[in-house]
Amino acid sequence: MTNQTTTFSQPLASTRIGVAALVFLMGAVLVFGAGFAHPQALHDAAHDARHAMSFPCH
Repeated sequence: MTNQTTTFSQPLASTRIGVAALVFLMGAVLVFGAGFAHPQALHDAAHDARHAMSFPCH
């Protein structure tokens, strides 16, 4: 009988931090970019989406 062992390597800490920073930046752009948008239709769509997700916006 033979045993097979599989090992998975962990990503580098700097890679994980970089990915986390990118995800945070993208989220901030979505929330603040749509929230402070000048076209009224874009702002209203973002406002309705925040209410649908129970995100406090005012």
